[in-house]
Amino acid sequence: MADPLPSIIVTGISGNLGQRLLPMLSGFRVVGVDFRPPQADLPLQFVQMDFSRESSCLDMIQLLREVRPVAVVHLAFVMDAVRTGILDRDRIWQVNVAGTARVMEAVTEANREWPMVEKFIFMSSVSAYGPGLSTPATEESPLAAHTYGYGIHKMEADRVVQERAPALRGCSVYILRPHIFAGVSIENYFMEAFRGIPGGTSKRAARMRRQGKRLPCMLPSGSKYLHNRIQFVHIDDVARLVAFILNKTEPEGRRLSIMNVAGRGGPLTYEQCVRLAKAKLVRVPTEKLFALVLRILWSIKLSTIPPDVAPYMTSDTVMNTSRLEQFLGSEYENVVRFPIADAFGECFRQTEAKVQAAPAGKD
Repeated sequence: MADPLPSIIVTGISGNLGQRLLPMLSGFRVVGVDFRPPQADLPLQFVQMDFSRESSCLDMIQLLREVRPVAVVHLAFVMDAVRTGILDRDRIWQVNVAGTARVMEAVTEANREWPMVEKFIFMSSVSAYGPGLSTPATEESPLAAHTYGYGIHKMEADRVVQERAPALRGCSVYILRPHIFAGVSIENYFMEAFRGIPGGTSKRAARMRRQGKRLPCMLPSGSKYLHNRIQFVHIDDVARLVAFILNKTEPEGRRLSIMNVAGRGGPLTYEQCVRLAKAKLVRVPTEKLFALVLRILWSIKLSTIPPDVAPYMTSDTVMNTSRLEQFLGSEYENVVRFPIADAFGECFRQTEAKVQAAPAGKD
């Protein structure tokens, strides 16, 4: 009789990344955890759990004891309050930051009895560094998010993982800090800005989507805003990186590995992004007016782009990914297959079809 497949637990399995990762995990018995069931036909044991609740820590401990996974991949995180339907700010923090602490506490407790969880992977974000990266951020750069709620939560959860990593008893901890996700399946703030699809929940937004109308892409006046640089990473490349780590058999030289993750090649300028997206660009006089327009579009529920993301959209946002290249070695181009420009360009292959699509509960 063949040996049973090793088990892993993936939180946030119903999100976009979880769905893209699942087909790459054929070598494992996958137990997916989320507050809503995934739309997946692949073999999967699903467990419903809400990490905003304190009781989820005990629930997770019990699940770990039952499943005895060799790894935990923690993807559960609320990025888009509108699309996920979680609008309460305190509950979002409870899921994002306290929930991360609860999952790590559960792994710590389970490994206290027997070190079964050998790998813990946490998905952080470039947004944890904060806006205005005048030089490419390295993994040692300070985490300085201070405006964008999602970025602040990623920063706080990233710190939680770093602080609690030594207590996981024999478990290798990986913090991945990917740049903005790209790909046909992606619906996030930056893609909404370049696609011009009104993603809000108002009747007017729905009518505009039905009519195929697009909002213009906006930037403040001045050449520096067109020359600001930005990176992207294809969501499938991030999934391949997670799968690579899970299948890695060589022991890590360090218990905590932190890696910036972006697509191959140099960053794009905003001017290049506008051209690749074939977007209509409208310039507004100042950064303050730019932020005000975002706030108005958000308040009338025409757009899902939160106004506090404005500083990220008006400054350089570039990371150094040399540590990732060194980690992957000869497998680098097999894992990170998309150059940044190709990953970004793929987002606009089905734009016309997406204009008529209603907002979905995706990452």
